[in-house]
Amino acid sequence: MASRPLPLPAPAAATAGRSPFAPLAAPLSLLAVWQLACMSGLFPPQVLVPPSEVARTLWLMAGSGELERHIGDSLYRLAFGFAIGALAGLAFGAAIALSRLAEAAFSPLFLTLWQVPVIAFIPTMVLFLGINEPFKIAIVAVAAFFPIALATFDAVRGVPRAWFEVARVYRTRLPDLVRRILIPATVPAVLTGLRIALTRAWIVLVAAELLAADSGIGQMMEMGRQLFQLDVVLAGVVVSGLIGFLLDRGAREIERRATKWRTA
Repeated sequence: MASRPLPLPAPAAATAGRSPFAPLAAPLSLLAVWQLACMSGLFPPQVLVPPSEVARTLWLMAGSGELERHIGDSLYRLAFGFAIGALAGLAFGAAIALSRLAEAAFSPLFLTLWQVPVIAFIPTMVLFLGINEPFKIAIVAVAAFFPIALATFDAVRGVPRAWFEVARVYRTRLPDLVRRILIPATVPAVLTGLRIALTRAWIVLVAAELLAADSGIGQMMEMGRQLFQLDVVLAGVVVSGLIGFLLDRGAREIERRATKWRTA
């Protein structure tokens, strides 16, 4: 009896005909439509700047060091504020998940504030902190705090109660409980919360810089708007979108590597 050929594995079959340039199709098509719309003359240059002019503006700003300064200031605020918000969110989420008393005391207020857009806190925070660096760092911390706290709460509550009972029987110390049970069981959900919070914090930071800042990507876009330099505004849009994309991709890669053991 003749043996039948083995079928091609599903993942290989799915990716066999996929071009490595496929992800570039959508952005390149958008650039082409954008350039054609500018060349058609339907919109004046003051309203719609061609992508070639935006690229030229980015090149000049990069050469002068202005773009690097704005990006550096924004990323510094993001890193500092996100670290504060992440640590606070992890601690708060774990606390209300492990303590019924803490949940009863703080959960209603937390869920109420979670529904408020972070931008709504800006006027109050400006009154207390001014428009200097503490304000920008604080708004990033607030933006990161809520999704991380919620993800941590859900992750800890998802750990089977029997695991805690076994740990109690063996009189497991709290550091060992956290290291051997809580962290391995909650890593995937917490990393997803951190990734979502990172991109959310970046969006909120750029919006805050648009309203009150003396440097950063948002402030660069606002100055371009005030001076009617639409090429600078669009350059800021491109840079902020690219940074947000890279932050999300980097966080996804860290999440994939950190949770690889679950599929091993």
